[in-house]
Amino acid sequence: VVVDALRGMAWRCSASGNADLVRNLRKAGVIHTDHVEQAMLKVDRSNYAPQNPYTDAPQPLGHQATISAPHMHAHALELLANHLQPGMRALDVGCGSGYLAAVMARMVGIEGQVVAIDYLSPLVALSLENVRKEDAALLDN
Repeated sequence: VVVDALRGMAWRCSASGNADLVRNLRKAGVIHTDHVEQAMLKVDRSNYAPQNPYTDAPQPLGHQATISAPHMHAHALELLANHLQPGMRALDVGCGSGYLAAVMARMVGIEGQVVAIDYLSPLVALSLENVRKEDAALLDN
C-alpha cells in the first residue's frame, strides 16, 4: 500500500532545484520529520546524480547501477530516522553515488559515523568524488 502511494505521487515531487524537491516531498507526505527534511536540504542531489537530479525517478550512474528516486531516499530516511540521531552510527551497503550516505551523515552529525560500502570499486570512487564536491567535511570527521 505504501509503495503504491509513493509510486502515484512520484511525478508530482519533481522540481527544478533541491529545495523545491525537498519541499515537494514534504508536501506530498513522504517526508514527515524536520530531521529528515533538514538533512536532505543540506545535501544537493545535483552533486550525486549525473543527470536529472531533481526528477523523482531513478537515474543511471553507469556500471548497471542507479541512484534511487528521491521519494525512495526520503521514505528510507524516515523509516531510519530514529536510528540516525546525532552520535549514532550507520552502514550504507551499496552506496552507489554516495548521496544517501551523505544525508545519513548529516543526520548523525559530527559525533556520529556513517560507513558506506559498495562491491563495485568504480562506484566507491564515484561516491568519494561526489562527496568531495560540496560535502568534503563529512569525510574529515
